[in-house]
Amino acid sequence: MKIETSKELFERAKDYIPGGVNSPVRAFKAVGGDPIFFAKAEGAYMYDEDGNSYIDLINSWGPMILGHANKKIEEAIFKAVIGSPSFGAPSRMEVELAELITEMVPSIEKVRMVNSGTEATMSAIRLARGFTKRDKILKFEGCYHGHGDSFLIAAGSGVVTMGTPDSPGVTKGTAKDTLLAPFNDIEKVREVVSSNAGEIAAIIVEPVAGNMGCVLPEPGFLDGLRSICDEDGILLIFDEVMTGFRLAKGGAQEIYGVIPDLTTLGKIIGAGMPVGAYGGRKDIMDFVSPQGPVYQAGTLSGNPVAMAAGYAQLSYLNEHPEVYENIEKTTLKIKKGYERILKKHKLGYTMNNIGSMISLFFTDKKVTDFELAKSCDTELFGRYFRHMLSKGVYLAPSQFESLFISNSISDTEVDQIVNSFDSFIQSQV
Repeated sequence: MKIETSKELFERAKDYIPGGVNSPVRAFKAVGGDPIFFAKAEGAYMYDEDGNSYIDLINSWGPMILGHANKKIEEAIFKAVIGSPSFGAPSRMEVELAELITEMVPSIEKVRMVNSGTEATMSAIRLARGFTKRDKILKFEGCYHGHGDSFLIAAGSGVVTMGTPDSPGVTKGTAKDTLLAPFNDIEKVREVVSSNAGEIAAIIVEPVAGNMGCVLPEPGFLDGLRSICDEDGILLIFDEVMTGFRLAKGGAQEIYGVIPDLTTLGKIIGAGMPVGAYGGRKDIMDFVSPQGPVYQAGTLSGNPVAMAAGYAQLSYLNEHPEVYENIEKTTLKIKKGYERILKKHKLGYTMNNIGSMISLFFTDKKVTDFELAKSCDTELFGRYFRHMLSKGVYLAPSQFESLFISNSISDTEVDQIVNSFDSFIQSQV
């Protein structure tokens, strides 16, 4: 077999795959250059087709919280594959993983497995509409909930990175049922709800935004959403596709003490396998078919390999809460290293972090919403990305994405990350 470089593979891919990639942000259009094709990963590192190694600060966009090629998870996957990679029928591991999720996540009394975070959010919205018998939803500018039609209205992350804030193919009829408010602006939420009283089925929010960079909720924001929803009979949906099991065993809702009606989860519940889930109060979840009238189905939902991988990872996290303390300490070491360098050069760039999520914003303003995130110097971010890549550090190829630190990153990797950033800043001043 011919050994091909990333560049050669990308040229081949462009003939057969739109844009040469299967997810837009991978195309590197926001940062310049061609995408890297990876061959393998282990621990804190990924290895490309050209033989280069990189410290991974994306970790498959969050789920590889224990690092790559974790032995416990690999063993669970191998054992499941021997039994068959798919049944299209119920299996024991679906039940065991569902029990574990309901034990760990405060809001979830029942859960339905699906195949992706996007499918989870789409299904949760349909369920909310069916349960409340209302049509409208409210989302926040810059929050990305997957590529469902209802969500591609002022979305963050990839749609901004690609310069298309709204996607062709989303009908005006769909768009009119999606209401918008700025993240962290509780008064604007009150105004929108008041103007649409009795018509809103759900408010969906990333409790910690990860798709405009890492943006934290201001004090009182999540509590305010909970109160508004209770007052008007609206379901509160926390999209914890990124934060679920990443920030704590019970996700962001455990940290902030605000309990949503429904929660959506993503690939972390499959240790990086293609999987998602939505769950919540029993009375709401009992509206899902076949018990209730809201239809949702999937041949690969509850796939035995994904369930086995997820159970191995979540059970480990449940039994070893010190993982969260460890990765938060590692994240803070990176943050403090960056801040020390920025202070030395009198640069006022902003860093946001919570737990093992962190973002550097090339702006001197505090970033609390989408408009402030968009004020960043994205050209400078592109230079930063390319410099770090040349030093063997793999960042998210977009200013509008959070980084995710894994438990495999040691002080050795922290030093390399911080020193690489130092050399970048020195090259710019």
